[in-house]
Amino acid sequence: MSAAPASAASAQSATRDPAATTRRGPTLPRLVASEWTKLVSLRSTLWTAAVTVAVAFTVTYLSANASSGDPGFDPARSLPDGVALSQLGTLVLGVLAGTADFRTGAFRSTFTAAPRRGRVLAARTIATAGVGAVVALLAVAATVLGVVPAARSRDMSVDLAGGSAPQVLLGSWLMLLGMALLGLGIGSLLRRTVPAMVAALALVFVLPVGISLGAEMAMSPTEMMAESPAGPASLDPVSTVTAFLPGDAAFRMTTTADDGGVDGAPDLGPWGGGLVFAAWIVLPLAGATLRLRTRDVT
Repeated sequence: MSAAPASAASAQSATRDPAATTRRGPTLPRLVASEWTKLVSLRSTLWTAAVTVAVAFTVTYLSANASSGDPGFDPARSLPDGVALSQLGTLVLGVLAGTADFRTGAFRSTFTAAPRRGRVLAARTIATAGVGAVVALLAVAATVLGVVPAARSRDMSVDLAGGSAPQVLLGSWLMLLGMALLGLGIGSLLRRTVPAMVAALALVFVLPVGISLGAEMAMSPTEMMAESPAGPASLDPVSTVTAFLPGDAAFRMTTTADDGGVDGAPDLGPWGGGLVFAAWIVLPLAGATLRLRTRDVT
């Protein structure tokens, strides 16, 4: 007679055991697979990826052909020209990935099935990184194809294994991938597509131009005509601030140490630019994680 109550008590205690409940919940690999499926199922993902690759090829093709007549033409130096504009595509891709659940209202079912919100964001980050890596690889390949016609017109070969080409290609790939993660962080933090899109575009593209124009407008004609003092120690505050913004820092990864930095700004180099860009990626993702854990998802 006591066996039935004992078994019922053990079953009830197992139900109340948080560890047992956690073990039965969605695992990180399953969440990653779910987020991957949701992301690649969006029409906006496919369209954004296609436009990103097309822009990378077109801009590189036009830039390489325009500079192919120069005596010192180097096909490898035209490779970053395509990713300078196609980074917009992966940035938008990340924003859409971060806001998709909140835009459609699917976040309710997502967080009901997986109450550990930080794990959901981690899975979404991994899935976005996977999709972004594929799109970035295709875009970088498109830049290589865009350089080939100009190189052949000069009877030159595109050497991808020699000189600065490996670093330029790797830096371009990391730049495009990083923009997807930056967009994801901003989208996950703001949760609304339009505000997140405006914030991302303003941070990467508009803010550097606005700072430079604002500084020029604030200068008097005398100051603008005056020559800046020569020497490596003379740093311009505007150029210094701009160098640490995500767009400029990310583009430094597509350059080599021989290219040097911007006049009046510290020479971050490819590694320094990559570290600054990584910090910009971590910042909104950390803010999104904190918001998920401390505030409601409405």
